[in-house]
Amino acid sequence: MKITDVKVYLAREWRTFCFVVVETDAGVTGIGEAGITGRELAVQGAIEHFRPLLIGQDPFRTEHIWQLLFRGGFFPAQRILAAAIAAIDIALWDIKGKALGVPVYDLLGGRVRDRVLTYNHNSGETVEELVDCCRQSLDAGWKVLRWGLGHEPDGLLEPDVEVRRAIKEFEALRLALGDKVKLALDVHTRLNMADSLWLCQEVEQYRPYFIEDPLRVENSQSYRHLRSRTTAPLAAGEQYSSKWEFRQVIEEELIDYARVDLCICGGLTEAKKIAATCETHYIDLAVHNPIGPVATAAFLHLCFSTPNCAVQELPKRPGESLPDLVLNQPEWEDGYLLPPTAPGLGIDFNPEALAKYPFRMGELKRLRRADGSLTNW
Repeated sequence: MKITDVKVYLAREWRTFCFVVVETDAGVTGIGEAGITGRELAVQGAIEHFRPLLIGQDPFRTEHIWQLLFRGGFFPAQRILAAAIAAIDIALWDIKGKALGVPVYDLLGGRVRDRVLTYNHNSGETVEELVDCCRQSLDAGWKVLRWGLGHEPDGLLEPDVEVRRAIKEFEALRLALGDKVKLALDVHTRLNMADSLWLCQEVEQYRPYFIEDPLRVENSQSYRHLRSRTTAPLAAGEQYSSKWEFRQVIEEELIDYARVDLCICGGLTEAKKIAATCETHYIDLAVHNPIGPVATAAFLHLCFSTPNCAVQELPKRPGESLPDLVLNQPEWEDGYLLPPTAPGLGIDFNPEALAKYPFRMGELKRLRRADGSLTNW
């Protein structure tokens, strides 16, 4: 079996998507998805560079192909290139599973669990609205609830205001929902060290499941200071693009949960290595899955085959996003995703439905402080 073509499909629904289809001379195709929302054209360009390297390759040689794409341009792949590699790698694993007639998780060591815990996204303009939203999620079966650090509708984010609001939200949610529900707050890299430390220390009493991305990630050293001064569980890593970027926070045990995004960090081939390294330090995966249903399926196989996987992000339940473009999406029941049984990723891609989801470029939100300076979204 040889690779004959690599095609990119861009779409837009509730957000923008970048899907990659790898074709073979045996008629078996694989589907993958790239991360880096808002930069899909850059990923598409990277794949155009990769196409000549891929045509004629044996799709079963996933490790060799990963090394070729990561190292073949001399400059190590990061972010954009790593996201392109991720989409291709996921598609290759899909091909292998289909060709062998088994789910991808069987190729990754087999299932280590019967179902995968998931968490959703919650929001509210006021504390009361957030509590109502979370109560509805709890009633729908979700066991883990996530929400984000707030900001004003016009894009203003003042740290002292939003930290106080987040503390009140934790208090109100614990009072309203009780002790059993798991609560996770996503700071989204929006705070500096002092404000993040203040937040983490104040909410320790409410037993957060984790505080996500409490700091920017460019300098992993900063997590040393935060880790040593709070007992709140910390989660980070969604912006990392390789095992090398994860290395320090894993080896020094600066985080409790690794936010591995296999659609950015080089696909299943790389994500399994990161997961294995985490296991040696008793760090669980809380995988970052904020995009489309192809990514959801790929993450699911990672979670089923990884012993130290705690929870999978799931902003849209199967069937709620692109149901006619991505067919046979996995089942969700009472807060858990169930194991697919079909070969490969277990899904089918229907490009004929793309006309319903025309792509147009989009930018993520931008936030500012009161003085007009930029802060992270």
